[in-house]
Amino acid sequence: MIKRLLIFVLLMTSAVAVMAQNRTVTGSLYDGELKEKVPYAVVQLLKQDSSYVVGAVSDDGGNFKITAPANGRYILKASYVGYKTIYQDVAIANEQDVAVGQLDFHVDSHTLKEVKVVASAPKVVVKADTFQYNASAYRVPEGSTIEALVKKLPGAEVSDDGTIKINGKEVKKILVNGKEFMVGDTKTAMKNLPTSIIQNIKAYDQQSDLSRVTGIDDGNESTVLDFGVKPGMNKGLFSNIDLGIGTKNRYSERGMAAYFNDKFRMMGFVSANNVNDMGFGGGPRGGFGGVRQGLNATKMIGLNMNYDNGKTLQWDGSVRWNHSDGDLNTRVSAENFVAHMGSFSNRLSQQYTRENSWDGRFRLEWKPDSVWNIMFRPNIQISKSDGQTVSTSAAYSADPYETVDDPLSAASVAQLKALGVMVNSQRNMTISYGDKITLGAMLQVNRKLSKTGRNVTLRVDGDYSDADSKTFSTQDLQYFQLRNALGNDSTYQAYRYNLMPTKSWNLAVQTTYSEPIARKTYLQFSYQFKYGFSKSDRDTYDFSALPSGAFNSLQPAYRSWGNYLGLLPNPVGSYLDNDLSRYSEYRTYTHDMQVMLRMIRNKWKMNVGVMLQPQRSTYMQDYLGVHVDTVRTVVNWSPAFDFRYKFSEQSNLRINYKGTVTQPTMSQLLNIVDNTDPQNISIGNPGLKPAFVNRFRLFYNTFRQKHAQALMTFANFSTTRNAIGNSVTYDAASGARTVRPINVNGNWNADAAVMFNTSIDSAGIWNVHSFTRANFNRYVSYLQPNAASLLEKNITQSLTLGERLAGSYRISWLELELDGSVDYTRTKNNLQSFSNLRTWQFAYGGTLNFNLPWNMSISTDLHQTSRRGYNDASLNTNELLWNAQISQSLLRGNALTLSLQFYDILHQQSNLSRVISDVSRSDTEYNSINSYVMLRATYRLNLFGGKNAMPKSPSGRDFDRQGPRMGPPPGGRPGGGGRPPMGGGPGGF
Repeated sequence: MIKRLLIFVLLMTSAVAVMAQNRTVTGSLYDGELKEKVPYAVVQLLKQDSSYVVGAVSDDGGNFKITAPANGRYILKASYVGYKTIYQDVAIANEQDVAVGQLDFHVDSHTLKEVKVVASAPKVVVKADTFQYNASAYRVPEGSTIEALVKKLPGAEVSDDGTIKINGKEVKKILVNGKEFMVGDTKTAMKNLPTSIIQNIKAYDQQSDLSRVTGIDDGNESTVLDFGVKPGMNKGLFSNIDLGIGTKNRYSERGMAAYFNDKFRMMGFVSANNVNDMGFGGGPRGGFGGVRQGLNATKMIGLNMNYDNGKTLQWDGSVRWNHSDGDLNTRVSAENFVAHMGSFSNRLSQQYTRENSWDGRFRLEWKPDSVWNIMFRPNIQISKSDGQTVSTSAAYSADPYETVDDPLSAASVAQLKALGVMVNSQRNMTISYGDKITLGAMLQVNRKLSKTGRNVTLRVDGDYSDADSKTFSTQDLQYFQLRNALGNDSTYQAYRYNLMPTKSWNLAVQTTYSEPIARKTYLQFSYQFKYGFSKSDRDTYDFSALPSGAFNSLQPAYRSWGNYLGLLPNPVGSYLDNDLSRYSEYRTYTHDMQVMLRMIRNKWKMNVGVMLQPQRSTYMQDYLGVHVDTVRTVVNWSPAFDFRYKFSEQSNLRINYKGTVTQPTMSQLLNIVDNTDPQNISIGNPGLKPAFVNRFRLFYNTFRQKHAQALMTFANFSTTRNAIGNSVTYDAASGARTVRPINVNGNWNADAAVMFNTSIDSAGIWNVHSFTRANFNRYVSYLQPNAASLLEKNITQSLTLGERLAGSYRISWLELELDGSVDYTRTKNNLQSFSNLRTWQFAYGGTLNFNLPWNMSISTDLHQTSRRGYNDASLNTNELLWNAQISQSLLRGNALTLSLQFYDILHQQSNLSRVISDVSRSDTEYNSINSYVMLRATYRLNLFGGKNAMPKSPSGRDFDRQGPRMGPPPGGRPGGGGRPPMGGGPGGF
């Protein structure tokens, strides 16, 4: 009996062992020179005729596992852009698994010589909560910076002001090869890093310094873009110089140089341009839709350094100088929501600005042993700025565009005045100057108390700011609904000179403690004391008693105080107005106490906790003849919840909730009427309550290796209890608004999106991308037509729906993408149904990148864009936007590229943006130069270290432009059997 039982157990064990053999092929991929793992490489199993069988992607550690459908002989192919493709024979028999061990990649010289290489590497790979985009899958014109690349990424949005969003979250930091790059500034990288050096881009949420070291989630994680440099560029020196000169006096010059070795990296940049810092194509959809706000000339010099000895010491440092000259001409058409009455305004302004600024930052992280971690972050910012603005504006009781085409012209003003539509008109002039210096530092010391997660941290943050500003302004108002004693139109004038020095100090001391209370379960405590102080001392000199137009003979210029003050009949000091001058001091004392339960499991992680925040504020002010000295004490509390579930390495769910409290400012609480600007009067409200914001976010992503299908969806929802809104009283006769802050309920907003990207075929030649977005905002305010009427609740609702669909065809010498987008916005106001708007913006077209065999390439994009639904008929336009570029590469290794770029060939691009709030809607047109031609010369110098950095062909010669000869690759296998190249191998063009 025992013998039979043993035989049965043996047979069952053998059966289980046989069943466990799934014909899996496993191994790991490494950089042969640097001995670093190669994650996200494409691994394919091919038949003997090189036809595709099945594919996979290596994980974060460079490991891969791929399952064969049957026994037999196969070709294992591993590829990654920038490396030579690996081929290896694999024989599977008797259902056995095969381990091929470590496979080493070697650098492909085509990449080092900046040849565009076709790869079947997927556009997007998702691993846990990290999105990796393969740069080679997104073709951009020769000489582009990474801004053009980011605009093409699925789920990415780049706004007019340069703000970057990935999957609905704003990007706060740029990294290069995982190292900090110009912290506090994303534009330097976007505008200066050339795409030619970029291998891939990762998008993920990076923990704060405190969370990373202690494991305590402080809720301060940042969304980052991490740009990986191409293999072979991690050692040695490389540089990129790009010079451009164009018609209409356009120019664009930039240069960069970098030196990398095993421990130290240094990158330097210099740039100057007057094309609004916009690269070829400009807009967020490959050449259309971008809004260029004015004419801007910028100059920049920057240096970034990183050091890491791999054990005990890391440091990062950056310094940059920026200069800008702005020429901004705007035409604004606005509607103010004031109960059942109409209130419309138009403004035409010309603004000139200039600024010089320095920014220096440093981070030192020292680990003297396995239990101590010390981090230090000092920073300094210095800036000086000038501005001058001249504007003309008018207010109307009805929509002026129903009567005239140009409401601000003299003829239109006369016509509208005769109809009784004109309310007021005004002319403003302002000269301003600012000088500011900010110093700050953070010191954090952490000590591990056990191997189970017990640790304690002490952190100190502090900053000091000293600013000085000067402003000279004139305001001339004419009222058409009010009469003076003589029966004529009433007028008002305000001529003032303000000197306002300000100082502020902030100090925070924090300690944290983490205690393991069970297996992979921690109780975490945090206490922080914060002290803040700010002081402002404004002197106001009032010249309003001078005759009307006393300064009309002067033209505004930067810092031209002397010209204006020289016209005064009396000394400047005699015009000091003590009532209009203001002195204020503001102090806050805050205690943040937080307790958090953290649980970590194989499949999920959860943080849940609560924060208690007692706060005491003191405010002292002398203004308008009133002395105020007040104290306010409040106790806030807010919960937090964060849950992450990992379905697999490629599928991840995250649910996040956070409650935050927002205190009203002391100036909002003071019951003082400020009518220094008669058109915009403000009154404080001592009864304001703190606002409590509930924020909820759901995020889900998944990735299927077959056809590289990536799916991402997110939903955000926030609602505010006791939101600090506005009560607006409108004087129909003067057009003046009196605004008083009040608590309102009913404010909420929600947005959601779905991104889907897939390859239709296994080789990644055909790709489809979809991005669907919905956004809804509900704003509440209280309005009254005049001071005698009752407040009426005003609800403004704004709904936006958008879809972008694109399909592309990509082979070694050609990429064609066709795309279309539609955006629908509906604005609804319950008190002014006549002002409800439905606007559409839709676009369709295509982009083409064509590589010719004689080192020439052609890039072009052609898109039709249309707008509908705007009040001003001139804004309901059709624009056919066409850009094109032709490039020729020269010299050995194609080191020199000459490009001729044509912007807005058909001269049809306009610049318009719309902003909607709880009390108004405004449309703004900007001046710009959109149509011009530019000649560019780009030179690349690459001096890489390492014996494998510049490989030779089998004959001993450098690889030429056409790629290596299609002889047998390593291992003796055929080079593809006539199929299009797959993986990261050279495309040969």
